[in-house]
Amino acid sequence: MPSSTHRAVDEYARTHGELEAVTQERVAAIEAMLDEAGINYLSVTGRAKGVSSFAGKARRQVEGRAAFADPLTEITDQVGVRVITYVASDVTAVAELLADQLVVLDDRDLGQETAGEGRFGYSSRHLLVSFDTGSEVTYDRMRCASVQLRTVLQHAWAEFEHDIRYKGTVPDQLVTDLDRRFTLAAGLIELADNEFSAIRDRLQVDLSTQSPEVGGDDPRIGAPELTAFLAGRYSTAGWSRTDRYAWISGLLLELGITSLDELSELLQQVDSDDVTARMDYRYPPGAVRRLDDDLLEHYGQRYVDLHGNAHRREAMQTRLDKLAGS
Repeated sequence: MPSSTHRAVDEYARTHGELEAVTQERVAAIEAMLDEAGINYLSVTGRAKGVSSFAGKARRQVEGRAAFADPLTEITDQVGVRVITYVASDVTAVAELLADQLVVLDDRDLGQETAGEGRFGYSSRHLLVSFDTGSEVTYDRMRCASVQLRTVLQHAWAEFEHDIRYKGTVPDQLVTDLDRRFTLAAGLIELADNEFSAIRDRLQVDLSTQSPEVGGDDPRIGAPELTAFLAGRYSTAGWSRTDRYAWISGLLLELGITSLDELSELLQQVDSDDVTARMDYRYPPGAVRRLDDDLLEHYGQRYVDLHGNAHRREAMQTRLDKLAGS
């Protein structure tokens, strides 16, 4: 192994603890972006590439030559984040959000590449993002992250396929048959993903016609009722995470709004389409974000100053200034 590779591995091992801390920061930051945007997702996880895994990749050779002249700058998945969504449209929404909030150095949709070859197989969108904001951003392992975006079904296929192919030993006589079966499963998963999207779209339409159920001692508007109401109010917006409906219901309670009738009367005074146009989003904001914007438009500084917004007051002030055109 060349001495430069030795030095790279030694340096990686020395700084691995720092990379692990950076990874957790990146996970928290991306999770906060998704929550603030109101985009639905199942999970956000991360890992710093293991030292042995880095060393193995750094030692790779292609036609007798080292694959990486400078492993510390050319191996770009040292900090890895994975976002799992429920439906494919949310994968696109997350990618657009990250492009809006961060600097995207690379974006590969491996599912599209496979489909472009007329095949079924591995589907995952891979982004290399930088948390730097300068005009000429390049890869910096302490400022960047490799982000995988998948639906939950794509994730299940990829994990099982990886476990079988790379962690176990497949006898030669089974390779052809397993290839065919994995291809068949990939096609069925694409079909299932399409059906999941259709199910959600159908529910989003039908929820808006349901009568809300009222009951219990909690003065807040219930999350299921608010979900149905917002599906009708913002029919083109995607669903948000379940806990986000409960969260914004708490903000409504701070404003003294405890019923859907009160909320509906308030929102009649707001031109939601105009609000969204002024926000000039590069990604599709979720239903909770749409309501958040409308409340900000209606109440202005009072909404910014709510106790429940204390953790994001600076960001809220920036959004209020944007709505005001300043």
